[in-house]
Amino acid sequence: MSRSTKFTLGLIAVAALVLAGFIIFLDPDEQESAPAEDTGSASAQLVREDSPRLSEGSSDVVFVEYLDFECEACLSLYPAVEEIRAEYGDRVTFVVRYLPLHGNSVEAAKAAEAAGAQGEFEAMYKALFDNATEWSHQETSQREAFFGYAEELGLDMERFEQVYDDPATLARIEQSAADAEALGVTSTPTFFVDGERLEPTRVQDLTDPLDAALEG
Repeated sequence: MSRSTKFTLGLIAVAALVLAGFIIFLDPDEQESAPAEDTGSASAQLVREDSPRLSEGSSDVVFVEYLDFECEACLSLYPAVEEIRAEYGDRVTFVVRYLPLHGNSVEAAKAAEAAGAQGEFEAMYKALFDNATEWSHQETSQREAFFGYAEELGLDMERFEQVYDDPATLARIEQSAADAEALGVTSTPTFFVDGERLEPTRVQDLTDPLDAALEG
């Protein structure tokens, strides 16, 4: 299956989820929010120094995805995004920001941060999405599952637990969510290229801005 086909199918899934009411918005009245450049808050930042990176590209072009590891739409688009990252990751910096909207979303983000402290953010990012059907949309805490993924990755479990439970880790996730609200981001996934918010309906709506930014 081609990347374009995967992305199109993902967008169809997103549309179905919207109709079914599965995508949760922070405030339905904010759907006509101002563009990202006009944040309305001097403190709001699209990318912070401690924002996790999936890749460090050779150019100054930055691709940002606001995501929720428990979001069905994010999961649907994950394979296509991974293909885009495989194609552009050596040239483009791919940044992840968090907008937790579900029951175990914060815990999942904490797991990603704790793995990132040991240089394994990407590995945990993949584990969370690849195993989403096992842990997502559960009524109980999935801490045990997340610690299981950390063990499978061979992480130092004592250090993993320290970072996972560190209030500073939760503060970083909450800061990301606060930045999202200030930037007018109310749903996941939301994509940006060099600070410009994208409204993709096909794969080219993500790759064309990347090509233009790299050429420009």
